Amino acid sequence: MTTDAEPQQQLAGIGVSPGRASGPVVAMPAPVAEPPAGSTLEAGDDAEQAAERITAASSRVKSDLEQAASRATGAGKEVLETTAMMAADPTLVSAAQLLVRESRLTPARAVWQAAADVINQLAALGGYMAERTHDVADVRDRVVAALTGQLPPGVPDVAHPFVLVASDLSPADTATLDPARVIALVTREGGPTSHTAILARALGIPAVVGVAGATELPEGSVVLVDGTAGTVTLDPTEEQIAQAIALAARVRTFDGAGRTRDGHRVPLLANVGRPAGAQEAADAGAEGVGLFRTEFCFLDRADAPSIPEQVEQYRQVLSAFAGKKVVVRTLDAGADKPLPFLTSADEPNPALGVRGYRTSWRNPQVLEDQLTAIAQAAEAESADVWVMAPMIATVPEAAAFVEACHVHGLATAGVMVEVPSAALQSGPILARAAFASIGTNDLTQYTMAADRMLGELAPLSTAWQPAVLALIAATCAGGERNDRPVGVCGEAAADPALAVVLVGLGVATLSMTARALPDVAAVLRSVTLADCRDLAALAVEAESADEARQAVRSRLAILDELGL
Repeated sequence: MTTDAEPQQQLAGIGVSPGRASGPVVAMPAPVAEPPAGSTLEAGDDAEQAAERITAASSRVKSDLEQAASRATGAGKEVLETTAMMAADPTLVSAAQLLVRESRLTPARAVWQAAADVINQLAALGGYMAERTHDVADVRDRVVAALTGQLPPGVPDVAHPFVLVASDLSPADTATLDPARVIALVTREGGPTSHTAILARALGIPAVVGVAGATELPEGSVVLVDGTAGTVTLDPTEEQIAQAIALAARVRTFDGAGRTRDGHRVPLLANVGRPAGAQEAADAGAEGVGLFRTEFCFLDRADAPSIPEQVEQYRQVLSAFAGKKVVVRTLDAGADKPLPFLTSADEPNPALGVRGYRTSWRNPQVLEDQLTAIAQAAEAESADVWVMAPMIATVPEAAAFVEACHVHGLATAGVMVEVPSAALQSGPILARAAFASIGTNDLTQYTMAADRMLGELAPLSTAWQPAVLALIAATCAGGERNDRPVGVCGEAAADPALAVVLVGLGVATLSMTARALPDVAAVLRSVTLADCRDLAALAVEAESADEARQAVRSRLAILDELGL
């Protein structure tokens, strides 16, 4: 650690999950390299012994994965258990051993080549089987790593708490994060709305993305990660570490009633992606669900789930919020959520392709069945069910979706505003729809023409962009003209300073990860509605996202008091 008088090296990035944490750096291992083609055994090597090394390596991988799964929970446990089962499958091992015995390939090269054959076969089958190619590649990498003495892929299994540093994290990597051990995240790539950022916020892990030089941080060196300021400080002082520990120890709760200091009500809702998350959100005090993502029912399947399957899953969420509002989003397939039975795998630009509501153009039955299931679940439970469609871009689309909902007895039908056209036509759209919910992640991506997963464009991928704020204001104006509520369910709602701006722009409700509820509630209670409007005007009139953010944060002294 440095003393207060010594200069400190600090790296800057994009803070995507608030809080401070300090610990030793543990780097994600480098990708397992492909063994050179044609690698063969030496003249005196025993092929049978070499083949048995594959069996031993496979068994070791299976055992390690099972142990890791026993310590994990939720999605991470599922990912690890699935990979362990595949590692135990004798097909890959037998095929690799045959290559060692007959072609005298080295064990590592034999495993790689055998896996390539399996991957090609699965890819040719398409659909669900094609999706399993990623699992085969993961097992291949782990077995090759065991054979060659490399670190296995994935989050390192380290016993002590640490700061995880990586170029970026895959969805499979993020699923296995344990917040008890991974106390902070630093990545070279990624943006404010990347899956890494979203998961970090959901887990309450301080995170900074888009950090140039992140992967050059020395292994084991102590750093202080400030997920609010977007900085990574090397060799922090004892005082800085003590402050981080004190901040982490603070516990704030939400009393279940979002409001400004002068009593203006702003219901604070939760985003829910799986039934298990509904009760957690309810326990955190969420006033309802502002975004119930239904994709979990459809992913990793060769065909759409049946109506009874969907009803059972939806009821679990609705039952956790008896008497409260639950906004159900219909299937948002496409782009980064491809489904073999609904979307095309060869779209040249899937983010601008057939996704969200547009998938009903080619397969209307999937939407019909889902609306039927939502209606049956709503009838069986006492939650106040609202339904909205993603990727609505035109007035006719909005009208058609509202009519489809009404046919199924779903009276409160709305739309997601994720593309500029919907924001600009919010007046006529909300003359048809009962409400709108702004998905700031996609609205930002489409407004700024910036892929939200691309780290190099991270400075553009923030809802603090004045152009994005102007479109939010336009949407709220359309809602006001029609006396229709407009909410925000994108990641912007979880930023306490930005939440104040959104309320000032006219947003009626805010929906976020349940962990963000106390912080957003605390900051809202520190300002009046007039303050919110003044701060919103400051942000919209700014000439850059940084200027907007700084102008607002400088007026909110409570952020420093709360460590936000």
